[in-house]
Amino acid sequence: MSKRKYIFVTGGVMSGVGKGIASSSIGTILKARGLKVTALKIDPYINVDAGTMNPTEHGEVFVLNDGDETDQDMGNYERFMDVDLSRMNYMTTGRVYQTVIEKERNLEYKGKNVEVVPDIPLEVISRIERAADLAEADVAIVEIGGTIGEYQNIIFLEAARMMKTKLADDVIIIMLSYLPMPSKIGEMKTKPTQYASRTLNGVGLQADIIIARSELPLDQKRKDKIALFCNIKPENVISAPDVESIYDVPVNFERDNLGVIISKKLGLKNHIKTNLDSWKKFVSSSRNTKGEIKIAIVGKYFDSGDFVLGDVYISVIEAIKYSAYKEGRKAIIEYVNSKDVESGKYKVGDLAKYDGILVPGGFGKTGVAGKLEVIRFAREKKIPYLGICYGMQLMVIEYARNVLGWKDANTFEIDPASKHLVIDIMPDQKEKLKKANYGASMRLGGYPCQLNPGTIAFDAYADSQSPSYKLEAKSHKLINERHRHRYEVNPKYINELIKAGLVFSGVSPDGALMEIAELNTKDHPFFLGTQFHPEFLARPLNPHPLFTAFIISTLKK
Repeated sequence: MSKRKYIFVTGGVMSGVGKGIASSSIGTILKARGLKVTALKIDPYINVDAGTMNPTEHGEVFVLNDGDETDQDMGNYERFMDVDLSRMNYMTTGRVYQTVIEKERNLEYKGKNVEVVPDIPLEVISRIERAADLAEADVAIVEIGGTIGEYQNIIFLEAARMMKTKLADDVIIIMLSYLPMPSKIGEMKTKPTQYASRTLNGVGLQADIIIARSELPLDQKRKDKIALFCNIKPENVISAPDVESIYDVPVNFERDNLGVIISKKLGLKNHIKTNLDSWKKFVSSSRNTKGEIKIAIVGKYFDSGDFVLGDVYISVIEAIKYSAYKEGRKAIIEYVNSKDVESGKYKVGDLAKYDGILVPGGFGKTGVAGKLEVIRFAREKKIPYLGICYGMQLMVIEYARNVLGWKDANTFEIDPASKHLVIDIMPDQKEKLKKANYGASMRLGGYPCQLNPGTIAFDAYADSQSPSYKLEAKSHKLINERHRHRYEVNPKYINELIKAGLVFSGVSPDGALMEIAELNTKDHPFFLGTQFHPEFLARPLNPHPLFTAFIISTLKK
């Protein structure tokens, strides 16, 4: 293969039809054909990154190893394709415009008149090509956020048009569209997809492949109709019905020969058979479980109008599933709103029905009293508990209040005047907050952590079969995990906390930052919190060792 190839994935009819999962699945299929693949996400927001967005508006902020705060689809790419991506793989309207304006201010355009077209699309193209070069990819998959016809993504579609014009057969366009089935009509309707296709034509692009999302599989009649009115061959219409699990999608796509179709259109190695054996084994393990475990996720970002939104904690949810499948169990995950615990609407004693409790990351004082009540209940009733980031900090506060007797123990984030500030703001963060420097200013990305032998955390990593952890944990006791926080366990109180029975099983190599806190197994079967976010490194074929240790502890309850 002489040239690098590019696949643009666009969406028609409505948002939320699954462009991210489709892009991830395409990457999984092409990787299974022996190709080196990378994936990019273009978000049509003025925000420079996803870090300052309200999670109930946008969903989870996924943090890359280099510290970039990105859209949750970047997590899908990493999980499905089992790769680590960089900030070059993520861009927003704000990021692109910011770069172009900075270049203009620095006279990098050598005094020429800088315009939206062509200079913004050219910057987009430059970023796509740099990301592909950095990954040394055979194929770069580019997901364009938003829906065809929206003003916000026209510039990105123009970049795709320019690349298609320049590179011709090295670029293909895939449109993911939705075929509704109105209950009173009783049949699948193709007209919205026809309009989406014509809207795409209106910006100078023709879909090479149409992935048709719907409740049910497409019949041949609908494939023929879409082909006729959207100017493609029937075999290039891929059926994408609702499935039990998103991990079924690559397998379903292959049933319609998507890997072969893409390979032919891009001139890739078509003689290679797609090897999805490992993927199919994972899907099979998710189907054939020996029993169920009930896990409560106690958070506060569930409200989305009258609906409950789980996307805020999507990486946590998937990490639980992977480790549960590994242990032959199906995780029944239920959401408990900490604000309801705080108000008394939800009785904390009702948590006794769960095999495990998890408190994920978060910010601010809302719902904190409810979380502290939950953590105390899990500790005293010896229910396996996993706290992540804020969930670890609150675990330390609860321990300080109810074991050491410091009733005013708190975090700087809630009460800076507390006498026992067991969680304090990190020194370098104080100046940033004084200057209202909030964007991309937290402690972000991958940092090393030193594990202490004889602890739950050490044993979990050391026993892991993952090549990412096994050797390092046994020989060097070092791991590398992703972070997103401004606050830390206050060094002033560490010795007193340790004397009272709290174990800091993971610390930064310089010993300054407490990365993992836990209780001895003689005192509790599993009571552990991490300052970092282990969910960001959990993969379907490579579950995270701490989540697996948590799941194993629930089986002993």
